[in-house]
Amino acid sequence: MCCRSARVLSLDLLPHFLQANKMQRPLHEDFLLKETNPHLGGGRITGDKLTSTYDLVEQMQYLYVRVVKAKELPAKDVTGSCDPYVEVKLGNYKGTTRHFEKKSNPEWNQVFAFSKDRLQASILEVTVKDKDFVKDDFMGRFLFDLNEVPKRVPPDSPLAPQWYRLEDRKGDKVKGELMLAVWMGTQADEAFPEAWHSDAATVTGTDGLSNIRSKVYLSPKLWYLRVNVIEAQDLQPSDKGRYPEVYVKATLGNQVLRTRVSPSRSINPMWNEDLMFVAAESFEEPLILTVEDRIAPNKDEVLGRCAIPIQYVDRRLDHRPVNTRWFNLDRHVVMEGEKKKETKFSSRIHMRICLEGGYHVLDESTHYSSDLRPTAKQLWKNSIGVLELGILNAQGLMPMKTKDGRGTTDAYCVAKYGQKWVRTRTIIDSFTPKWNEQYTWEVADPCTVITIGVFDNCHLHGGDKPGGARDSRIGKVRIRLSTLETDRVYTHSYPLLVLHPNGVKKMGEIHLAVRFTCSSLLNMMHMYSQPLLPKMHYIHPLTVSQLDSLRHQATQIVSMRLSRAEPPLRKEIVEYMLDVGSHMWSMRRSKANFFRIMGVFGGLIAVGKWFDQICNWKNPITSVLIHILFIILVLYPELILPTIFLYLFLIGVWYYRWRPRHPPHMDTRLSHAESANPDELDEEFDTFPTSRPADIVRMRYDRLRSIAGRIQTVVGDLATQGERLQSLLSWRDPRATALFVLFCLIAAIVLYVTPFQVVALLTGFYVLRHPRFRHKLPSVPLNFFRRLPARTDCML
Repeated sequence: MCCRSARVLSLDLLPHFLQANKMQRPLHEDFLLKETNPHLGGGRITGDKLTSTYDLVEQMQYLYVRVVKAKELPAKDVTGSCDPYVEVKLGNYKGTTRHFEKKSNPEWNQVFAFSKDRLQASILEVTVKDKDFVKDDFMGRFLFDLNEVPKRVPPDSPLAPQWYRLEDRKGDKVKGELMLAVWMGTQADEAFPEAWHSDAATVTGTDGLSNIRSKVYLSPKLWYLRVNVIEAQDLQPSDKGRYPEVYVKATLGNQVLRTRVSPSRSINPMWNEDLMFVAAESFEEPLILTVEDRIAPNKDEVLGRCAIPIQYVDRRLDHRPVNTRWFNLDRHVVMEGEKKKETKFSSRIHMRICLEGGYHVLDESTHYSSDLRPTAKQLWKNSIGVLELGILNAQGLMPMKTKDGRGTTDAYCVAKYGQKWVRTRTIIDSFTPKWNEQYTWEVADPCTVITIGVFDNCHLHGGDKPGGARDSRIGKVRIRLSTLETDRVYTHSYPLLVLHPNGVKKMGEIHLAVRFTCSSLLNMMHMYSQPLLPKMHYIHPLTVSQLDSLRHQATQIVSMRLSRAEPPLRKEIVEYMLDVGSHMWSMRRSKANFFRIMGVFGGLIAVGKWFDQICNWKNPITSVLIHILFIILVLYPELILPTIFLYLFLIGVWYYRWRPRHPPHMDTRLSHAESANPDELDEEFDTFPTSRPADIVRMRYDRLRSIAGRIQTVVGDLATQGERLQSLLSWRDPRATALFVLFCLIAAIVLYVTPFQVVALLTGFYVLRHPRFRHKLPSVPLNFFRRLPARTDCML
């Protein structure tokens, strides 16, 4: 039956999964990882290359102009005042400061950055103008020769700004002075993130400029809130002639949980039930508890209510319980259309509430989590190393939107590791953007994953309206730190792959430099012996349904908080980086997981085939050698374990020559993305609940029923084998059990008087016997086992 089950699975499921799948097809060349050799600026001085702490990116030279302030500007208006602003012009690039109303001593403190690769002139012109309705008035200017501009290299102190007397167009001195600082630097300059960039000259407005700048974000600190509802006392239902059906409803923000109806139907109900929430510092919302009586279906009466501020709740770091507390329940009655608090007699509720600091709040899948530390910082261990990421550039990006009748892309990157998110600046209208930005994270566990995503910015001109444009995903990359060698710089070009309803599509490539530096090799090796999650996950484990619900709530809180930052890291970005929809059903993903399991069992199947060849003497020399080895191991059993471990050691050393030299990347063949049917992709991109027509839903339901029926058959056959094992001693079949019991008695006597080595040798020789001494019919033990009864004949 077990063989028939395997045959059912292989003959029925495999054709369905393989009809659109070519397992041996080589991976598309465009989808492969490519090793690169960029010129990284690592503290060398060669020509114009400046020393820099940015040693994982290519250096980019910029001309920086800091406009600080002006004084004694001449009056231009009839009112005797001026509305000054500064225009910084270099070739065709022109940047302007904000203007001030009626102020002759304005302060701007704005920085302008011009890329050296795009310099179109050798003279920098800084002009002060007066804002006017018709035409802005010229107030004065100053010219700089770029050959005379000094170079600045961090960590040198910032260049001190100087006062410059304004000149007219003829070069004569005029009234007014302007404080400026002009220098040549790199992207390592601290003025770089906040500067106006000549590459983004088309972006206007404060909102638009803030949306293109690089930023570092921190996820909110999340806690699990455990509410243990024990009992309530002295409840006062309106109908005292019936047994109340009381339950407790707890609300924290958008999270609502309910206990079951108390089995003790009285005015002193008991529950002793845990409710788990996700709470984010700084705990702005209180926990609202209401005790309700189910009077009728869809009709509940509120018996009492209390609000508990979360910031005053006890914090637990281990498994020791916190003290319980009684809380008074306020009852609200409606009198003449108004709510009025009734305080004549107070009911009470008994609870144990605590913030769990010993858990890690999962906002990512555990398969590619970037942080596994507990919430409470007191429980954190020292970091074991540093992760450095250089985001260099992208190549061959696809046009993501249309502007002025042509395709364009405004790309930026987001990287997430632990609580720290980073966002690069947006490169305007480029299919080959160059970022060359470097970021650093502390690493507490090597078995974690960093995620890098590339997006198209659709908010260059502000417009953060509900239901407005959403930033488009271009692709993402995951890198597991444990697959990286320490202190080695990995420079690769990763394919950016996105699954669309019409199939997988390469959206371009992203060029990254990654280095994982280990501060203590001993501490890192020790981490491999530690539990993956904090110990509270094992001492008081949460159920799978609880973890799914809590993860959903955590991702909602993180996305909401980051979307409120300036500039916002929008909800669609956070959800894509955290893989919010990865738990949804997908035929493509199910096929991929099925073949992953088959790949895992492939090694065992190969060993089974090899052993079958030994037993059938396909290669007589190998069979003889196996017989000799078997005899040695039986006669000297103390050599069995050393032989096994020595064999594994030799295999590991042999495979070292072919160890992976590159980080892992998105594999379209493993994901079955290239071979997915259009209908499967349409099902994967369907909403939940479905929005497809009834006939399509019926077809998919029938397909699932067909597959589930075959799996049901296999599961039933496995249950049958287990029931047959149980029936050996259950006397369900008295004759079979009597034969088995008698055989056990004889076997016990024979094995007692016969040395173990003799029994092992005889058994081994019988299993390895020559095909001449084998029969094609099943063996006697197998025939006996297949005749044992199972409970299948008792099923309807």
